[in-house]
Amino acid sequence: MKKLFALLVFTSLAQAAAAAEVVGNAKDAADKKIAMCIGCHAIPGYKATYPEVFQVPMIGGQSAKYIESALKAYQKGERKHPSMRGIAGSLTDQDIADLAAYYSQQK
Repeated sequence: MKKLFALLVFTSLAQAAAAAEVVGNAKDAADKKIAMCIGCHAIPGYKATYPEVFQVPMIGGQSAKYIESALKAYQKGERKHPSMRGIAGSLTDQDIADLAAYYSQQK
């Protein structure tokens, strides 16, 4: 019985640690991660032509929650743009939090 209790305690602690919120760091994102974003999202009025012509949104100043949600939706395939799906698929949860923190602080 003691072993079962210890196992349950260990499992609940591990789950709590895994569920801890990832906190974004805008400085790290700025220094290391935004290069893949600025080529499209930092150009006012930019239109991409793959897979069809569309207006690329400016993401600076969007809320961090919105950016995180959008990137996770691309990862899951809930948003369909192939380039964004590939980029989002390469990001860790920490990358997403950092990018969201960075862009949410832009004006």
